[in-house]
Amino acid sequence: MKFKNTLQYCSFSGPLGPMTLAAHGDALAGIWFDGQQHQPVSAPWTATRSHPALRQTALQLQEYFAGKRTTFDLLLDLSGGTVFQQQVWRALLDIPSGSTVSYGAISQRIGKPSAVRAVGAAVGRNPLSIVVPCHRVVGANGALTGYAGGLERKIALLQLESTH
Repeated sequence: MKFKNTLQYCSFSGPLGPMTLAAHGDALAGIWFDGQQHQPVSAPWTATRSHPALRQTALQLQEYFAGKRTTFDLLLDLSGGTVFQQQVWRALLDIPSGSTVSYGAISQRIGKPSAVRAVGAAVGRNPLSIVVPCHRVVGANGALTGYAGGLERKIALLQLESTH
């Protein structure tokens, strides 16, 4: 994945640990739990707390964790991924809060039924944790499979959403 060096970022302290939020222009480009797999190095980016997209993201994440929000209303920049990854990430946006779907179902939704493994790889590279709900994707038999932010966080997010 390639991210622009002109990203602006800030830290966010959530109940599941510290996170890094990143934006480009008016859009949110990334949300990562600190230390998660595939988290890019933020050294070339500019640290700020005043970027409007970052402030709005932090507010909506606070509402989400407080059980007051089930969907996000943010402009997203998915340009860090390939065309295929972006297609998968857009499909994830259609998974309602409180529900799960399988990798196979996502591959069917995007018209590539034999691309289950590639879908799994794209889900794992999702740069927008929680907002693009990759935590709602499970194995074919409903098993909770890997999550770049850690399986314990995936479980916590699904439990949080089941109480909304």
